Amino acid sequence: MDVIEVIVRKRDGGELSTEQIDWVIDAYTGGRVADEQMSALAMAILLNGMTRREIADWTQAMIRSGERMDWSMLDRPTADKHSTGGVGDKITLPLAPLVAACGAYVPQLSGRGLGHTGGTLDKLESIPGWRASLSNEEMLGVLREAGAVICAAGSGLAPADRKLYALRDVTGTVESIPLIASSIMSKKIAEGTGTLVLDVKVGSGAFMKSVDRARELASTMVELGTDAGVRTVALLTAMDRPLGRAVGNALEVEEAVEVLAGGGPSDVVELTVRLAREMLETAGVSGKDPADALKDGSAMDSWRRMIRAQGGDPDALLPRAAETMTVEAPESGVLARLDAYAVGLAAWRLGAGRTRKEDPVSFGAGITLHAKPGDLVRAGQPLMTLHADETSRFERALAALEGGYEIGPAAAEQLPLVIERIG
Repeated sequence: MDVIEVIVRKRDGGELSTEQIDWVIDAYTGGRVADEQMSALAMAILLNGMTRREIADWTQAMIRSGERMDWSMLDRPTADKHSTGGVGDKITLPLAPLVAACGAYVPQLSGRGLGHTGGTLDKLESIPGWRASLSNEEMLGVLREAGAVICAAGSGLAPADRKLYALRDVTGTVESIPLIASSIMSKKIAEGTGTLVLDVKVGSGAFMKSVDRARELASTMVELGTDAGVRTVALLTAMDRPLGRAVGNALEVEEAVEVLAGGGPSDVVELTVRLAREMLETAGVSGKDPADALKDGSAMDSWRRMIRAQGGDPDALLPRAAETMTVEAPESGVLARLDAYAVGLAAWRLGAGRTRKEDPVSFGAGITLHAKPGDLVRAGQPLMTLHADETSRFERALAALEGGYEIGPAAAEQLPLVIERIG
Protein backbone atom coordinates (compact mmCIF):
# COMPACT_ATOMS: atom_id res chain seq x y z
CA MET A 1 0.00 0.00 0.00
CA ASP A 2 0.96 3.65 -0.39
CA VAL A 3 1.07 5.71 2.83
CA ILE A 4 0.51 8.93 0.87
CA GLU A 5 -2.78 7.52 -0.42
CA VAL A 6 -3.86 6.74 3.16
CA ILE A 7 -2.95 10.25 4.37
CA VAL A 8 -4.72 11.96 1.46
CA ARG A 9 -7.87 9.89 1.91
CA LYS A 10 -8.20 10.94 5.56
CA ARG A 11 -7.07 14.51 4.78
CA ASP A 12 -9.96 14.81 2.36
CA GLY A 13 -12.48 13.48 4.90
CA GLY A 14 -12.65 9.93 3.58
CA GLU A 15 -13.06 6.71 5.55
CA LEU A 16 -10.07 4.40 5.84
CA SER A 17 -10.63 0.72 5.07
CA THR A 18 -9.82 -2.03 7.55
CA GLU A 19 -6.96 -3.12 5.28
CA GLN A 20 -5.50 0.39 5.14
CA ILE A 21 -5.62 0.73 8.92
CA ASP A 22 -4.06 -2.69 9.52
CA TRP A 23 -1.29 -1.91 7.05
CA VAL A 24 -0.44 1.58 8.31
CA ILE A 25 -0.25 0.52 11.98
CA ASP A 26 1.91 -2.50 11.15
CA ALA A 27 4.15 -0.47 8.82
CA TYR A 28 4.57 2.35 11.34
CA THR A 29 5.43 -0.08 14.16
CA GLY A 30 7.97 -1.76 11.89
CA GLY A 31 9.56 1.52 10.78
CA ARG A 32 8.30 1.42 7.16
CA VAL A 33 6.15 4.54 7.69
CA ALA A 34 8.13 7.57 8.84
CA ASP A 35 7.27 9.73 11.84
CA GLU A 36 6.49 12.73 9.64
CA GLN A 37 4.03 10.63 7.62
CA MET A 38 2.27 9.31 10.71
CA SER A 39 2.23 12.88 12.08
CA ALA A 40 0.35 14.02 8.98
CA LEU A 41 -2.14 11.14 9.33
CA ALA A 42 -2.66 11.87 13.05
CA MET A 43 -3.40 15.53 12.26
CA ALA A 44 -5.85 14.49 9.52
CA ILE A 45 -7.60 12.24 12.07
CA LEU A 46 -7.68 15.10 14.61
CA LEU A 47 -9.29 17.43 12.06
CA ASN A 48 -11.67 15.00 10.31
CA GLY A 49 -12.43 12.36 12.94
CA MET A 50 -13.13 8.66 12.51
CA THR A 51 -16.21 6.47 12.31
CA ARG A 52 -16.93 3.91 15.02
CA ARG A 53 -15.75 1.17 12.68
CA GLU A 54 -12.50 2.99 11.93
CA ILE A 55 -11.76 3.55 15.63
CA ALA A 56 -12.48 -0.12 16.41
CA ASP A 57 -10.19 -1.26 13.57
CA TRP A 58 -7.45 1.18 14.65
CA THR A 59 -7.67 -0.12 18.24
CA GLN A 60 -7.56 -3.78 17.19
CA ALA A 61 -4.58 -3.12 14.90
CA MET A 62 -2.67 -1.59 17.82
CA ILE A 63 -3.56 -4.57 20.03
CA ARG A 64 -2.27 -6.96 17.36
CA SER A 65 1.04 -5.08 17.24
CA GLY A 66 2.03 -6.87 20.47
CA GLU A 67 1.02 -9.52 22.96
CA ARG A 68 -2.36 -10.01 24.61
CA MET A 69 -2.40 -11.11 28.23
CA ASP A 70 -4.65 -13.91 29.47
CA TRP A 71 -5.93 -14.43 33.02
CA SER A 72 -8.27 -17.32 32.27
CA MET A 73 -6.29 -19.59 34.63
CA LEU A 74 -7.50 -17.55 37.64
CA ASP A 75 -10.43 -18.83 39.67
CA ARG A 76 -12.17 -15.46 40.12
CA PRO A 77 -13.23 -12.71 37.69
CA THR A 78 -10.79 -9.92 36.81
CA ALA A 79 -11.67 -6.23 37.00
CA ASP A 80 -9.68 -3.12 36.19
CA LYS A 81 -10.14 0.65 36.30
CA HIS A 82 -8.61 3.39 34.21
CA SER A 83 -8.59 7.11 35.01
CA THR A 84 -7.92 9.74 32.36
CA GLY A 85 -5.84 11.60 34.97
CA GLY A 86 -6.10 14.57 37.23
CA VAL A 87 -4.78 16.40 40.29
CA GLY A 88 -4.70 14.50 43.58
CA ASP A 89 -6.16 11.43 41.84
CA LYS A 90 -4.72 8.65 44.00
CA ILE A 91 -7.84 6.48 43.68
CA THR A 92 -6.07 3.47 42.13
CA LEU A 93 -3.97 3.03 45.28
CA PRO A 94 -6.82 2.20 47.70
CA LEU A 95 -9.16 0.91 44.97
CA ALA A 96 -7.13 -2.07 43.71
CA PRO A 97 -6.65 -3.73 47.13
CA LEU A 98 -10.21 -2.83 48.12
CA VAL A 99 -11.72 -4.65 45.12
CA ALA A 100 -9.37 -7.58 45.76
CA ALA A 101 -10.61 -7.77 49.35
CA CYS A 102 -14.17 -8.00 48.02
CA GLY A 103 -13.55 -10.99 45.75
CA ALA A 104 -12.21 -9.96 42.31
CA TYR A 105 -8.67 -10.08 40.93
CA VAL A 106 -7.30 -6.68 39.86
CA PRO A 107 -4.50 -6.73 37.23
CA GLN A 108 -3.78 -3.00 36.95
CA LEU A 109 -1.28 -1.66 34.43
CA SER A 110 -0.56 1.98 35.26
CA GLY A 111 1.59 4.82 34.00
CA ARG A 112 3.74 7.73 35.06
CA GLY A 113 2.80 11.36 35.38
CA LEU A 114 3.55 13.99 32.77
CA GLY A 115 3.04 17.73 33.28
CA HIS A 116 0.41 18.69 35.87
CA THR A 117 -1.21 15.24 36.17
CA GLY A 118 0.25 12.66 38.57
CA GLY A 119 1.19 9.08 37.76
CA THR A 120 0.30 6.03 39.85
CA LEU A 121 3.72 4.40 39.38
CA ASP A 122 5.52 7.54 40.58
CA LYS A 123 3.41 7.53 43.72
CA LEU A 124 4.04 3.89 44.51
CA GLU A 125 7.77 4.21 43.81
CA SER A 126 7.98 6.55 46.80
CA ILE A 127 7.57 3.40 48.93
CA PRO A 128 11.08 2.02 49.66
CA GLY A 129 11.81 -1.14 47.67
CA TRP A 130 8.58 -1.20 45.63
CA ARG A 131 9.02 -2.39 42.02
CA ALA A 132 6.95 -1.21 39.05
CA SER A 133 8.47 -3.54 36.42
CA LEU A 134 7.24 -7.13 36.64
CA SER A 135 7.26 -10.01 34.20
CA ASN A 136 3.94 -11.65 33.31
CA GLU A 137 4.86 -14.54 35.62
CA GLU A 138 5.59 -12.14 38.46
CA MET A 139 2.27 -10.36 37.85
CA LEU A 140 0.45 -13.67 38.13
CA GLY A 141 2.31 -14.48 41.35
CA VAL A 142 1.40 -11.14 42.94
CA LEU A 143 -2.23 -11.56 41.86
CA ARG A 144 -2.44 -14.98 43.47
CA GLU A 145 -0.77 -13.76 46.65
CA ALA A 146 -2.49 -10.39 47.11
CA GLY A 147 -5.49 -10.37 44.76
CA ALA A 148 -4.24 -7.16 43.11
CA VAL A 149 -1.16 -5.96 41.26
CA ILE A 150 -0.28 -2.46 40.07
CA CYS A 151 2.66 -2.33 37.68
CA ALA A 152 4.07 -0.91 34.45
CA ALA A 153 3.03 -2.26 31.07
CA GLY A 154 5.71 -4.41 29.47
CA SER A 155 7.33 -3.45 26.17
CA GLY A 156 5.38 -6.19 24.38
CA LEU A 157 1.96 -4.67 25.14
CA ALA A 158 0.59 -2.55 22.27
CA PRO A 159 4.01 -1.28 21.07
CA ALA A 160 2.27 0.65 18.29
CA ASP A 161 0.54 2.75 20.90
CA ARG A 162 3.79 3.50 22.74
CA LYS A 163 5.33 4.80 19.53
CA LEU A 164 2.25 6.75 18.43
CA TYR A 165 1.68 8.23 21.91
CA ALA A 166 5.16 9.79 21.92
CA LEU A 167 4.54 11.21 18.44
CA ARG A 168 1.17 12.73 19.37
CA ASP A 169 2.75 14.40 22.38
CA VAL A 170 5.04 16.51 20.15
CA THR A 171 2.73 17.14 17.17
CA GLY A 172 -0.31 18.79 18.76
CA THR A 173 -2.58 15.79 18.22
CA VAL A 174 -3.08 14.63 21.82
CA GLU A 175 -6.67 15.99 21.95
CA SER A 176 -8.07 13.75 19.18
CA ILE A 177 -10.83 11.65 20.76
CA PRO A 178 -10.39 8.70 18.32
CA LEU A 179 -6.66 8.64 19.13
CA ILE A 180 -7.15 9.07 22.90
CA ALA A 181 -9.81 6.35 23.01
CA SER A 182 -7.84 3.87 20.91
CA SER A 183 -4.66 4.55 22.90
CA ILE A 184 -6.31 3.83 26.25
CA MET A 185 -8.43 0.91 25.10
CA SER A 186 -5.74 -0.87 23.08
CA LYS A 187 -3.66 -1.21 26.26
CA LYS A 188 -6.62 -2.10 28.49
CA ILE A 189 -8.03 -4.73 26.11
CA ALA A 190 -4.55 -6.21 25.57
CA GLU A 191 -4.17 -6.37 29.34
CA GLY A 192 -6.76 -9.14 29.30
CA THR A 193 -9.16 -7.99 32.00
CA GLY A 194 -12.75 -9.20 31.82
CA THR A 195 -14.26 -6.02 33.24
CA LEU A 196 -13.21 -2.38 32.90
CA VAL A 197 -14.53 0.71 34.68
CA LEU A 198 -13.41 4.03 33.20
CA ASP A 199 -13.08 7.17 35.32
CA VAL A 200 -13.25 10.02 32.82
CA LYS A 201 -12.28 13.28 34.50
CA VAL A 202 -13.96 16.60 33.63
CA GLY A 203 -12.76 20.11 34.43
CA SER A 204 -9.76 22.41 34.44
CA GLY A 205 -7.39 19.78 35.85
CA ALA A 206 -8.40 17.14 33.27
CA PHE A 207 -7.71 16.65 29.56
CA MET A 208 -11.45 16.91 28.93
CA LYS A 209 -12.53 20.40 30.03
CA SER A 210 -16.24 20.05 29.22
CA VAL A 211 -18.88 17.46 30.08
CA ASP A 212 -19.83 17.11 26.40
CA ARG A 213 -16.25 16.26 25.33
CA ALA A 214 -15.84 13.86 28.26
CA ARG A 215 -19.13 12.17 27.41
CA GLU A 216 -18.01 11.69 23.80
CA LEU A 217 -14.70 10.16 24.92
CA ALA A 218 -16.37 7.92 27.52
CA SER A 219 -19.02 6.68 25.06
CA THR A 220 -16.35 5.93 22.44
CA MET A 221 -14.28 3.91 24.95
CA VAL A 222 -17.31 2.01 26.27
CA GLU A 223 -18.21 1.06 22.68
CA LEU A 224 -14.63 -0.10 21.99
CA GLY A 225 -14.55 -2.24 25.11
CA THR A 226 -17.98 -3.72 24.49
CA ASP A 227 -17.14 -4.52 20.85
CA ALA A 228 -13.97 -6.31 22.05
CA GLY A 229 -15.89 -8.46 24.55
CA VAL A 230 -14.81 -6.55 27.68
CA ARG A 231 -17.67 -5.54 29.99
CA THR A 232 -17.09 -1.77 30.14
CA VAL A 233 -18.78 1.13 31.95
CA ALA A 234 -17.66 4.72 32.51
CA LEU A 235 -18.21 7.39 35.13
CA LEU A 236 -17.72 11.08 34.40
CA THR A 237 -16.22 12.59 37.56
CA ALA A 238 -15.23 16.09 38.67
CA MET A 239 -11.74 17.48 38.22
CA ASP A 240 -12.51 21.20 38.52
CA ARG A 241 -10.93 21.06 42.00
CA PRO A 242 -8.24 18.73 43.36
CA LEU A 243 -9.31 15.33 44.66
CA GLY A 244 -8.59 14.91 48.37
CA ARG A 245 -6.17 17.07 50.32
CA ALA A 246 -2.81 15.70 49.12
CA VAL A 247 -1.16 16.41 45.76
CA GLY A 248 2.25 14.81 45.20
CA ASN A 249 3.70 11.32 45.24
CA ALA A 250 4.47 10.32 48.85
CA LEU A 251 1.80 12.71 50.14
CA GLU A 252 -0.84 10.89 48.10
CA VAL A 253 0.37 7.47 49.28
CA GLU A 254 -0.11 8.65 52.88
CA GLU A 255 -3.65 9.78 52.06
CA ALA A 256 -4.43 6.48 50.31
CA VAL A 257 -3.30 4.58 53.41
CA GLU A 258 -5.59 6.79 55.52
CA VAL A 259 -8.51 5.72 53.32
CA LEU A 260 -7.55 2.04 53.67
CA ALA A 261 -7.42 2.55 57.45
CA GLY A 262 -11.05 3.69 57.44
CA GLY A 263 -10.43 7.45 57.34
CA GLY A 264 -9.32 9.92 54.67
CA PRO A 265 -11.06 12.79 52.87
CA SER A 266 -14.74 12.25 52.14
CA ASP A 267 -14.43 12.81 48.37
CA VAL A 268 -11.63 10.24 48.01
CA VAL A 269 -13.58 7.70 50.09
CA GLU A 270 -16.81 8.32 48.16
CA LEU A 271 -15.22 7.92 44.73
CA THR A 272 -13.16 4.88 45.78
CA VAL A 273 -16.23 3.08 47.10
CA ARG A 274 -18.36 4.04 44.09
CA LEU A 275 -15.76 2.78 41.60
CA ALA A 276 -15.24 -0.41 43.62
CA ARG A 277 -18.96 -1.15 43.56
CA GLU A 278 -19.06 -0.54 39.79
CA MET A 279 -16.12 -2.89 39.22
CA LEU A 280 -17.59 -5.66 41.36
CA GLU A 281 -21.10 -5.34 39.94
CA THR A 282 -19.86 -5.29 36.34
CA ALA A 283 -17.68 -8.34 37.06
CA GLY A 284 -20.64 -10.17 38.60
CA VAL A 285 -19.01 -10.46 42.04
CA SER A 286 -21.33 -10.17 45.02
CA GLY A 287 -20.57 -10.46 48.70
CA LYS A 288 -18.72 -7.99 50.88
CA ASP A 289 -19.55 -4.33 50.32
CA PRO A 290 -16.47 -2.13 49.72
CA ALA A 291 -17.46 0.28 52.50
CA ASP A 292 -17.35 -2.63 54.96
CA ALA A 293 -13.95 -3.78 53.66
CA LEU A 294 -12.52 -0.34 54.47
CA LYS A 295 -13.90 -0.54 58.00
CA ASP A 296 -12.94 -4.12 58.90
CA GLY A 297 -9.29 -3.90 57.80
CA SER A 298 -9.47 -6.43 54.98
CA ALA A 299 -8.68 -3.81 52.32
CA MET A 300 -5.63 -2.72 54.32
CA ASP A 301 -4.51 -6.35 54.56
CA SER A 302 -4.70 -6.64 50.75
CA TRP A 303 -2.69 -3.43 50.37
CA ARG A 304 0.08 -4.65 52.66
CA ARG A 305 0.28 -8.02 50.85
CA MET A 306 0.40 -6.28 47.46
CA ILE A 307 3.15 -3.84 48.49
CA ARG A 308 5.27 -6.63 50.05
CA ALA A 309 4.77 -8.92 47.03
CA GLN A 310 6.28 -6.19 44.82
CA GLY A 311 9.31 -5.71 47.07
CA GLY A 312 8.03 -2.74 49.06
CA ASP A 313 7.93 -2.16 52.81
CA PRO A 314 4.42 -1.02 53.84
CA ASP A 315 5.78 0.10 57.24
CA ALA A 316 8.69 2.17 55.90
CA LEU A 317 8.82 5.92 56.38
CA LEU A 318 7.96 7.76 53.17
CA PRO A 319 10.19 10.49 51.71
CA ARG A 320 9.75 14.04 53.01
CA ALA A 321 10.66 17.23 51.19
CA ALA A 322 13.46 19.22 52.80
CA GLU A 323 11.57 22.54 52.76
CA THR A 324 8.00 23.72 53.35
CA MET A 325 6.12 26.98 52.91
CA THR A 326 2.65 27.88 54.17
CA VAL A 327 0.18 29.82 52.02
CA GLU A 328 -2.23 31.76 54.23
CA ALA A 329 -5.71 33.07 53.55
CA PRO A 330 -5.46 36.76 52.62
CA GLU A 331 -8.91 37.51 54.07
CA SER A 332 -11.79 35.87 55.92
CA GLY A 333 -14.71 34.27 54.13
CA VAL A 334 -15.53 31.10 52.21
CA LEU A 335 -12.98 29.38 49.97
CA ALA A 336 -15.15 29.88 46.91
CA ARG A 337 -12.91 28.25 44.32
CA LEU A 338 -9.74 26.15 44.17
CA ASP A 339 -8.66 25.45 40.60
CA ALA A 340 -7.35 21.95 39.97
CA TYR A 341 -5.05 22.98 37.13
CA ALA A 342 -3.40 25.75 39.17
CA VAL A 343 -2.74 23.37 42.06
CA GLY A 344 -1.42 20.66 39.71
CA LEU A 345 0.87 23.13 37.95
CA ALA A 346 2.19 24.38 41.29
CA ALA A 347 2.89 20.81 42.48
CA TRP A 348 4.71 20.11 39.21
CA ARG A 349 6.87 23.20 39.69
CA LEU A 350 7.65 22.06 43.23
CA GLY A 351 9.16 18.88 41.75
CA ALA A 352 6.28 16.40 42.01
CA GLY A 353 5.96 16.01 38.22
CA ARG A 354 8.09 15.89 35.11
CA THR A 355 8.32 17.64 31.75
CA ARG A 356 9.77 14.68 29.82
CA LYS A 357 9.19 10.99 30.48
CA GLU A 358 12.84 10.43 31.40
CA ASP A 359 12.90 13.22 34.04
CA PRO A 360 13.12 12.21 37.72
CA VAL A 361 10.49 13.31 40.24
CA SER A 362 10.88 14.44 43.84
CA PHE A 363 8.88 11.92 45.86
CA GLY A 364 8.36 14.28 48.81
CA ALA A 365 7.34 17.34 46.78
CA GLY A 366 3.76 18.50 46.49
CA ILE A 367 0.96 20.36 48.24
CA THR A 368 -1.12 19.65 51.33
CA LEU A 369 -4.50 21.40 51.22
CA HIS A 370 -5.89 22.64 54.54
CA ALA A 371 -9.16 23.92 53.08
CA LYS A 372 -11.46 22.78 50.29
CA PRO A 373 -14.06 24.80 48.34
CA GLY A 374 -16.98 25.65 50.59
CA ASP A 375 -14.91 25.75 53.79
CA LEU A 376 -14.96 28.83 56.01
CA VAL A 377 -11.50 30.39 56.44
CA ARG A 378 -10.10 33.23 58.53
CA ALA A 379 -7.50 35.75 57.43
CA GLY A 380 -4.05 34.35 58.21
CA GLN A 381 -5.29 30.74 58.42
CA PRO A 382 -3.18 28.19 56.47
CA LEU A 383 -4.78 27.38 53.12
CA MET A 384 -2.07 25.01 51.91
CA THR A 385 1.46 23.86 52.62
CA LEU A 386 3.97 23.66 49.78
CA HIS A 387 6.65 20.92 49.94
CA ALA A 388 9.89 21.07 47.91
CA ASP A 389 13.52 20.00 48.15
CA GLU A 390 14.80 23.48 47.23
CA THR A 391 13.39 26.83 48.40
CA SER A 392 14.07 28.21 44.91
CA ARG A 393 11.01 26.29 43.67
CA PHE A 394 8.53 28.16 45.87
CA GLU A 395 8.44 31.38 43.84
CA ARG A 396 7.39 29.66 40.62
CA ALA A 397 4.84 27.52 42.46
CA LEU A 398 3.29 30.62 44.03
CA ALA A 399 3.11 32.20 40.57
CA ALA A 400 1.16 29.15 39.34
CA LEU A 401 -1.32 29.59 42.20
CA GLU A 402 -2.02 33.27 41.40
CA GLY A 403 -5.69 33.48 40.51
CA GLY A 404 -6.09 29.79 41.25
CA TYR A 405 -8.14 30.27 44.39
CA GLU A 406 -10.73 32.75 45.51
CA ILE A 407 -12.24 33.72 48.86
CA GLY A 408 -15.72 35.23 48.86
CA PRO A 409 -19.09 35.24 50.59
CA ALA A 410 -20.11 31.79 49.26
CA ALA A 411 -18.77 28.84 47.32
CA ALA A 412 -18.88 29.00 43.54
CA GLU A 413 -20.87 26.38 41.66
CA GLN A 414 -19.00 23.07 41.37
CA LEU A 415 -19.45 19.94 39.34
CA PRO A 416 -20.93 17.03 41.30
CA LEU A 417 -18.27 14.47 42.21
CA VAL A 418 -19.92 11.83 40.01
CA ILE A 419 -21.55 13.56 37.07
CA GLU A 420 -22.89 10.71 34.94
CA ARG A 421 -22.66 6.97 34.30
CA ILE A 422 -22.29 5.61 30.77
CA GLY A 423 -22.69 1.96 29.84
